This record gives sequence, C-alpha cells and structure tokens, in this order.
Amino acid sequence: MSYQDTPADQGTKVGSMRRQAVRVSPAELVREQPLLPNSALPWMITPAQAGIGLAEWSAAHRHEIESHLLKTGAVLFRDFGVGSEAELERFLQGMSGDLLEYTYRSTPRKQVAGNIYTSTEYPADQHIPLHNELSYTREWPMKIAFCCLKAAQQGGETPIADSRRIYQAIDPAVRKRFASRQVMYVRTYGGGLDLPWEEVFQTSDRRAVEEFCRSHGIEFEWKDDNRLRTRQVSQAVARHPVTGETVWFNQAHLFHVSGLPPAIRESLLSAQQEEDLPRNVYYGDGSPIEAEALAEIRRALTQETVSFPWQEGDVLLLDNMLTAHARTPFVGPRKIVVGMAQTYSGRESTASV
Repeated sequence: MSYQDTPADQGTKVGSMRRQAVRVSPAELVREQPLLPNSALPWMITPAQAGIGLAEWSAAHRHEIESHLLKTGAVLFRDFGVGSEAELERFLQGMSGDLLEYTYRSTPRKQVAGNIYTSTEYPADQHIPLHNELSYTREWPMKIAFCCLKAAQQGGETPIADSRRIYQAIDPAVRKRFASRQVMYVRTYGGGLDLPWEEVFQTSDRRAVEEFCRSHGIEFEWKDDNRLRTRQVSQAVARHPVTGETVWFNQAHLFHVSGLPPAIRESLLSAQQEEDLPRNVYYGDGSPIEAEALAEIRRALTQETVSFPWQEGDVLLLDNMLTAHARTPFVGPRKIVVGMAQTYSGRESTASV
C-alpha cells in the first residue's frame, strides 16, 4: 500500500477544528483549507492559478494528499475543472495505481469507462444511509473517489462522516457487543426482489460463484428457481492499518430489515419468511440484533454527518476506512461517477475493543 508510514496525530479532535486561514501550497500552485467552518472534513484543495491539471498535480504531491487523508479522511478537489470519467481515472491511478473492479455487489451500478462506475442507481427519491464501501465483506478498497459531472437541481449531496468519531459516539456497551460478536450478512439473490446473483458476482457460471465464495469465506446454498443464499460473518469494527485507530466498519444498519420503509418491510414479511428476505443481518452467531442497538447506531451516524452541495467538476477522495459516505434524495438529472483503489484484507484489522 502507498500510505505513508507515520501515523496521523491522534491527539487532534477532528470535529472541533475551526476554519483556518487559507494557506498556499508548493510554489503557490494550490490553496488549502477546510471547506466548512466547524469541521475538519473535507479538507479542500483548489488551484491558485489557471491551467493546473488535477491528475498531474496530485501525482506529484501524493505524500501531502495522503497526510491530509490520514488526518481528516476526506479531501475535496474543487475548481480543477475535472469533466470526464477518464480524468477521474487518471487522477486515481496517479494516486493509487490500478483501479478495482466492483465485484460482490450490493447495489446496481453501470461501468462507464475503465473501472469507473456510476454511483448507486437507486431511485432519486430514496436516501442511501452512511456506509463504508464494501464494509460488509472481509476485503475492501482503501480509497474511493467521487466526481461530480452533473449536479442535481436540488439535493443529491454525498454526506460524509468520520468513522473514528462514529465509533466513539456509539454507546460503549453496544460497540463492545458488536466488536466481540461481529456481524453476519444473509443475502438471497433472485425472485426479482434484489440484484440477481449473476449481477452481484458478475458471472453466470455457478462454479465461478462457488469458487469466489469459498475463497472469501462465504457460505452458499443454491435454492429453487435459480436463487442463491449466502452467509458471511464480517467485522463490526476494525483498526486502520496505518494510524491504528479503531473505526466503526460494518453495514448492519443498512442491511437490517428495519432499515426498509415500513410499508415495504411489512409487505415483504407478509409474503415470505424472514430467512427468504433479499438481505438481512444478524450478530455473527446468528442471533438477532436488538432494535435498541440499531437505533443507537443510527443516532450516532446522524450526529456525525457532514454535508455540502456538489459543484460540477468536484472530486472527493475518501479514505474508505476513516470516512463513511451516503446519498440524499435529489431532483433533476445528476451524474456522480466513482472509482475505487487499493484492496485491503481486513482479516488482520478486526478490533477487539
């Protein structure tokens, strides 16, 4: 991995920082400051003069950008005029090498150029809760970058939150319970209710699916009508491989049936058994997660949320372990594209506190 070896200053209280004076970076090429007056994230970098290309500048200043990522978890590049999927790909390749394919999917997306994808293609009126990308698995990208090619007329923000602060905000008894028991994700593909397994695993070959599951510690069971059920126990909290900080890192609140709108939840449960739901989540031993625990998690997520409007050409780079992201409902056309990089195996990062 390309992270610097020196951990971030863990004595800094990220959310308590005030707006700093704008400072000019190397050779007065860019200006840097927090975007928001009462939050350290995102850290914003803008060009100080015309004609500075983001991909070229960032490739030459990776160390500085990595330092900001480790401290704040999010860097916003604004006014560089990024206007295409190819430009986003060049930027992320310069920062992190080859981009990752989006496999073992949980949401619908389209591949638009290279390994650049559309953001989750849920209907515009739906809210997507805070989450860290692929935190329902045991392997995930360490970096994820978003680029705004077209901002919505209204709404459509990508709220973010510091995963370290989320962990600290959750009641200690709840986070200790999750850390020790972990999280089991149960998914049933097919039946027209969620993504088909062919889209999730990006193949129509059952043997390839089975091999993927075996190599990733996923239990699988073929059902009738071309359905597939999987179970995987993954981390609830994890430690960042560079800073050593503990982060809240799971999607229990998002996968749990209680996260569905009441009408949809009642309709699903009236038509089938709980085990046949498209997705649900339990403690790692298969026991149910208490409603009170999920409510506490959602409270902490809401408390730590930071939001700002997109501007066309914006690029938002996140350390995927340190910062969660979401999506608000929107009106009008919106195009946000996404790239991911630096696979990390979480088998060694599961925290025990």
